[in-house]
Amino acid sequence: MHRLTFPAHKRLRRKSEFDAAYACGRRFGNGFFAVTASSNDKYGARLGMAVAVRTAGNSVERNRIRRIVRESFRLNQHTLPAVDLVVSARPKARGAPGAELRASLLELWQKVIERCASSPSS
Repeated sequence: MHRLTFPAHKRLRRKSEFDAAYACGRRFGNGFFAVTASSNDKYGARLGMAVAVRTAGNSVERNRIRRIVRESFRLNQHTLPAVDLVVSARPKARGAPGAELRASLLELWQKVIERCASSPSS
């Protein structure tokens, strides 16, 4: 049984890690989120978030979106391949119900699993 925690080594924290993911990552998206996935050889799936003020609005809404993304990643991290993920919120995510945001993230995790696990790393 896997532990469903979110330790520091599962997070993207440095600008260089975000830049590397943006530079050579594959992009997926839907109405609420955009995800950039770049293969890594470290600790399995790692998460970084980019939730901008212009996109999500005030701090209450930005933090709500971040909490939902973190929780969805935490619950699904063991099914994801070894990739660095940068999740960006789109303007439609502002004020959307939590259930819709969670369903949207599940859809994106499935895209990452399908397209990144089977593709050879270059």
